[in-house]
Amino acid sequence: MEKRININEVEPQAYKAMYALEGYLATTQLSKTHKELIKIRASQINGCAFCIDMHTKDALKNGETNQRIFLLNAWRETDLFSEEEKLILSITEEITLIHDKGLSNETYKKAEQFFDKSFIAQIIMAIVTINAWNRIAVSTHLEPEK
Repeated sequence: MEKRININEVEPQAYKAMYALEGYLATTQLSKTHKELIKIRASQINGCAFCIDMHTKDALKNGETNQRIFLLNAWRETDLFSEEEKLILSITEEITLIHDKGLSNETYKKAEQFFDKSFIAQIIMAIVTINAWNRIAVSTHLEPEK
């Protein structure tokens, strides 16, 4: 893959803003498991090898199992994920695929029954943030470490 610009070198203020979002996410109620599931699933959908590599490694370090990571793209077909995780994954997919139909009323209403407004906002911000990182990595051809 041809080498492209490094935004962090060319526009470090842009990365500073992205890191500020990450700093915010570190203060939320989202567990490390929730955050990594969101990051891996959105990255799978967006085809971001760099982020998939990074976040599967991070998830494993945080105690996630190989099996759950291997089956994440088929989460609806397994009982390995809790109802809470399945709802978070559904929200992740719908927001990541916003061009399709966006976050559906059905999924949002289910989230309101399961989570408080603050937690829903935190989930949305985690999804928005990883989607931004995915777009940076894919656009600039960031590659996983070998």
